[in-house]
Amino acid sequence: MTLKAPAKINLVLEVLGKREDGYHEIKGIMQTVSLFDVLSFEKTDDIKLSCTAQELQSEDNLVYKAAVILKEMSGYAGGVKIYLEKQIPWAAGLGGGSSDAAVTLAGLNRLWSLGMTREKLEEVAAVIGSDVPFFMYGGTCIAEGRGERLIKLPDIEKNWFVLVKPAMLGQPGKTGRLYRLLSPGQYTEGEYTDRMRQSISAGGKAEHAYLYNVFDNVASIAYPGLDRYRSILIDIGAEEIHLAGSGPMLFTAVRDQKTAGEIQDKLKARDIQSFLVSSLPGVEIEY
Repeated sequence: MTLKAPAKINLVLEVLGKREDGYHEIKGIMQTVSLFDVLSFEKTDDIKLSCTAQELQSEDNLVYKAAVILKEMSGYAGGVKIYLEKQIPWAAGLGGGSSDAAVTLAGLNRLWSLGMTREKLEEVAAVIGSDVPFFMYGGTCIAEGRGERLIKLPDIEKNWFVLVKPAMLGQPGKTGRLYRLLSPGQYTEGEYTDRMRQSISAGGKAEHAYLYNVFDNVASIAYPGLDRYRSILIDIGAEEIHLAGSGPMLFTAVRDQKTAGEIQDKLKARDIQSFLVSSLPGVEIEY
């Protein structure tokens, strides 16, 4: 069995405040895009993971954790050999690890003939990570709480995005550091999410002027040198520029593929790695 796991960007990401359990309350809109990891599954006696990125081939990988947790919760006696072809940059804010974990849950549910419902798999997904439940749906979703409470929205009109990968990498704990850098004055009340939601619900249009990421306020502190990439994007004609999630990956939204391609060509001329992707509709994953 071979399955594709898409990346995501945050069209909107707000922090509403800090919770009593130490986590932050968020509200935002997530969107899957056409950049994929590829996972292959084969039944074996125990759980094994191999990956094209050697540094990700460990028991800390969310794919491995998802397989172990599902095996323990289901009581399945066998195992699986998983081959992960990484194409989504990791530690970049695109949710590749969470997407891989969600696809692993759905894939193993079928491969092992467990018969779990989507709702049950969502419970398992929430144990693995806050973003994992979103990838059980894909498309366009409002995320609330720690990111695990989801409201499906209509698919947006096709949008094109140019993702820009800065030379610096995100480090372990980068998301926690971003939260610590925020001040209460940068918390909002969900108004950015509500405005984008109304636009999408009215006709499927994700207005570029409504894009928002609270971490843009502290990105230059968290990622020294990131402002250089913002300046280059502005210089070559990009308009709305935001962190894709918790960074350091940036994106700019473009209405048509031709303009997006022109922006990407200008980035290539400056030896800056980029990806041209489009928004993806929600898909029914077979469970």
